[in-house]
Amino acid sequence: MTKTELYTIAKNTIQHLTLEHDGECGQVGCALESESGNIYTGINIDLACNLGFCAEQAAISDMLKHGEMKIKRLIAVYKNGNILPPCGRCREFMIQVNKDNLNTLIILPDFKEIPLKELLPELWIDHE
Repeated sequence: MTKTELYTIAKNTIQHLTLEHDGECGQVGCALESESGNIYTGINIDLACNLGFCAEQAAISDMLKHGEMKIKRLIAVYKNGNILPPCGRCREFMIQVNKDNLNTLIILPDFKEIPLKELLPELWIDHE
């Protein structure tokens, strides 16, 4: 799977909806390719009182539901088409799912790719 194909899948996942009580979802779409080559997707959910989760976490949940834990490549796309780096919570989430996800290639703006471990220096967990 190429970076641009994964981008297109993430962008096509976006479906912005307004929810009850000033909530929103679907402004961000995420697509990830698992180590085995399967593609999983997710959207963000933003609710009142800081409830909700990121699109990356939704895609990871989809992957886990299918019995996989290792992410080969991941991209998150905002509704305007911009590529978003994963937030700190999502970065931590990925390595706590499986420490091998430190090698996950994260697609950044301009389709630059770097391994997750470069976005998480000075780890607090034993990753050796």
